[in-house]
Amino acid sequence: MDWTMWVEWIVKGFILCLILLTGFAYLTLYERRALARMQVRVGPNRAGPQGLLQPIADAVKLIFKEELTPGHVYKLVFILAPVLTVVPSLVLAAVIPLGTSFNLFGREITLYVADLNVGVLYLTSIASIAVYGIVLAGWSSNNKYAMLGGIRSSAQMISYELSLGLGFVISIILGNSMNLNDIVTAQKDMWFAVIQPAGAIVFMIVTLAEVNRAPFDMPEAEQELTAGYHAEYSGMKFALFFMAEYQKMIVICMIAATLYFGGYREFWFLKDTIFSVDRYWFLGPIYMLLKVIVLLFFMIWIRATWPRIRYDRLMSFGWKVLLPLSLVLAFISAVGILLVQELGNPLIIWAVPVLSIISALVAVGFIYRDLRRKSHGRI
Repeated sequence: MDWTMWVEWIVKGFILCLILLTGFAYLTLYERRALARMQVRVGPNRAGPQGLLQPIADAVKLIFKEELTPGHVYKLVFILAPVLTVVPSLVLAAVIPLGTSFNLFGREITLYVADLNVGVLYLTSIASIAVYGIVLAGWSSNNKYAMLGGIRSSAQMISYELSLGLGFVISIILGNSMNLNDIVTAQKDMWFAVIQPAGAIVFMIVTLAEVNRAPFDMPEAEQELTAGYHAEYSGMKFALFFMAEYQKMIVICMIAATLYFGGYREFWFLKDTIFSVDRYWFLGPIYMLLKVIVLLFFMIWIRATWPRIRYDRLMSFGWKVLLPLSLVLAFISAVGILLVQELGNPLIIWAVPVLSIISALVAVGFIYRDLRRKSHGRI
């Protein structure tokens, strides 16, 4: 390994961090404008043309805002907690492929920082670490509301991490690899979201819970916990928590696009046309950006339309609905792939989406019956 490899890693890591930090800033503007449009408001439009300088104005405000550290906190952990929350959101993106490769000065430059054979395992392990910052923030604040927020985050992570892992398993089964590049390549002929639509929907629901987004934002429920785990934070420490949340939103959408929506590849029916990534390498990052923007819009849309659910129902939904459904979907995917290999008939694979949709409808039926029963019980 020569010194140029180290330079390449450092440069690509720096560029990736810069992309995520810029994406975080303008995702806040994107969300505020989208929410304003849905709620028939104007949204930020004063700082710069169409409000494009609003993220910079927010950053300047937070940088110069006074930081208060209450005297009763555990100071070292209190300061480290925001950093422990931000770092995993940046490190997660290291194995996500943003495109193929191109030649520069006679050297092949790949559009990812690291190519791991166990990239999916890397994602699951780092995603689990992110909750420690929130838990430590709640504990170190020495505040009962902040502590409750940290405990809720931990319980929520445990409840939904199993379904998230099974969502990864479905992509591993369909792609026959734990390498993210191999999974993207396996979707050249058909996206996994088409073969396993219920699995893609469950994965997106679970990721909402993983990043504490509405309607799963129980760790910071303002009406109950007065902002929860970050109640004692202000200034840049406060900003780091929201930086972590929005960066995780971007990274989670990149992961979802990679696992179920073809990653940096084009639509499967464009694979041999002029719009193919194999023909023009720069189309890969563009396709990934467009998919991330669409997936982020659905996250914002859900926040604008769905109310926060009660905490006991949040736990029941994770353990009694999503976990069994994820197990069934993984089983259906495995059996479908096995039958295709044993019988040699590729058309059998289309039984997988049909059975998956039926399973999802059965789960929805159970949810509806349970809600009806509770409603009649109240009456």
